Amino acid sequence: MKKALGFALASVVSVLSAAPALASETVNIYSFRQPFLIEPILEKFTAQTGIETKVVFAKKGLIERLKREGKHTQADLVLTSNFSALMQLEDMALTQTISSEQIDANIPAAFRDPDGQWVALTKRVRNVYSSKDRVGKLDSLSYEDLATDAYANKVCMRPGKHPYNLGLVASMIAHHGEAETKKWLQGLKANLARKPQGNDRAQVRAVKEGLCDVAIGNSYYFGKMMQDEQQKAWADAVHINFPNQQDRGAHVNVSGVVLTKHSKNKENALKLIEFMTDNTAQNMYASVNMEYPVKPGVPLSELVASWGEFKEDTLPLGEISKHRSAALRLLDEVKFDL
Repeated sequence: MKKALGFALASVVSVLSAAPALASETVNIYSFRQPFLIEPILEKFTAQTGIETKVVFAKKGLIERLKREGKHTQADLVLTSNFSALMQLEDMALTQTISSEQIDANIPAAFRDPDGQWVALTKRVRNVYSSKDRVGKLDSLSYEDLATDAYANKVCMRPGKHPYNLGLVASMIAHHGEAETKKWLQGLKANLARKPQGNDRAQVRAVKEGLCDVAIGNSYYFGKMMQDEQQKAWADAVHINFPNQQDRGAHVNVSGVVLTKHSKNKENALKLIEFMTDNTAQNMYASVNMEYPVKPGVPLSELVASWGEFKEDTLPLGEISKHRSAALRLLDEVKFDL
């Protein structure tokens, strides 16, 4: 009996001692990005490294969950679908420094946090779509133009406080200051054809249906609509325009990643970030989701390349992020979404 008990105890000790080794070969991820995009990339990573990944997918609530879990969280990385979420994670002290010479070599400094708290993984442009029938191509358009009399009752967009628009407003503050940006927001609101509502695809549909003549939306949604049997008709009804090509360039938003403050698998998590910033994953982001790679030299998808070259705003995202709170305040002051 004692011998059997001793064997059982030895087996338990053996299992427990093996557990850390198993855990070290896993990366746990909270992802705002959809499974169809992330899972193929993670499968490639596991095939190359042998490191398994476990993912919790959700459209919202992951940041609150991470904060609630504190040091007991199993999450090593958070994959965000927008820049605002990266800022929120950093502001809430839920991140730690990402330190890797390979990541620094892959990603330009303008798309990394100066303090190493986040790294961008993809780029998307905040485009303006114009009706082919009623407006035509707008090669010289600027964001500032949308607040002028020429666009009275012609603009559609999603709510101003959505992270995509919040980043655009913050960039306007960075370039023009708060006073001028407030005037711009007032003019833009006055030019709206309807109350801000819906997602980016809904804005293009509204142009197709004649509710407005121009709409603000992210570039990759245009690519996704072109591949959708129903929504292709919406995309076919508009031109994609890159604003501010005569001056600073178009505003670029990003998806990105943070290393969580209480990561239990930091070394392997860093390996995954390195993988996601390198050629294989960057190519997959471009081909599957019609996004712009952040790593220089990675080719675009054929569809995205067909939209033509453009100049992007080179102001570092870290500089734009400083104006996020002011952007929220100005949107409230002008009652933009009401």
